Amino acid sequence: MHFEKAGRDNTLQALKMAFDYAQVQGIRHIVVASTYGYTAQLLLDLVDPSINVVVVTHNTGFKEPGLQEFPDDIRQQVAARGVRVLTGTMVLRSLGTAIRDMGGGYSEQELVANALRMFCQGIKVCAEITAMAADAGLIPPEDIIAVAGTGRGADTVCLIKADSSNRFFKIKVKEIITKPKEF
Repeated sequence: MHFEKAGRDNTLQALKMAFDYAQVQGIRHIVVASTYGYTAQLLLDLVDPSINVVVVTHNTGFKEPGLQEFPDDIRQQVAARGVRVLTGTMVLRSLGTAIRDMGGGYSEQELVANALRMFCQGIKVCAEITAMAADAGLIPPEDIIAVAGTGRGADTVCLIKADSSNRFFKIKVKEIITKPKEF
């Protein structure tokens, strides 16, 4: 099943698909992108203690210096349910964006990010959060489920063979469980 349009309205269904797939296929790890906490809060009713769930936020300073968009109260709620929250450097954005903003043109990071966006924004974010979670040691280099979206909410779910960012091209999107047709 694919969503007709991208966006927040798909979030609960995308999360249910991720958890159902993980349970049926015996996947032990789910990585979920959440910027403002909406997606993280929705997954709380779906958490299965046999599955390691990691929520990945934007880096602090993404919008403005020193600002963390993911609220502390939601961070505490998800942590209380055994979900780990990762705030770290965004693999396909940080240094490349700094180079571009200084007038240095495109970086290799931006080229990779834009190539992945050809599938949809969620595919790019799924690959990115997988690398971030692997870098932090929160998931092993094995098959995981990644959940991300376009703008706010979730609309993309992938089965991914995880690896760390220094082995980014060893990461394999093995299956696109769902993504929006229009994005």
